Amino acid sequence: MMTLQEIVESIGTLSIEDRNELFELIRQQKIAEREQEILENARQVFNALEMGTAKGGSFQDLKSYLLADDDE
Repeated sequence: MMTLQEIVESIGTLSIEDRNELFELIRQQKIAEREQEILENARQVFNALEMGTAKGGSFQDLKSYLLADDDE
């Protein structure tokens, strides 16, 4: 496996076009990874709602819940 420094040096030897293509590929990978994170978070929320360990509601509902006294 290459070190980060070796990778940086290798990138420096690429043409501008190849660098641009590499950066675009990395950008697309980051977008795909973030989409997967969001999807997994959504699955967890829907599972929690189905199991009854989370409640649905609006922002106002959440705000009211967080500001409510514990005695209520």
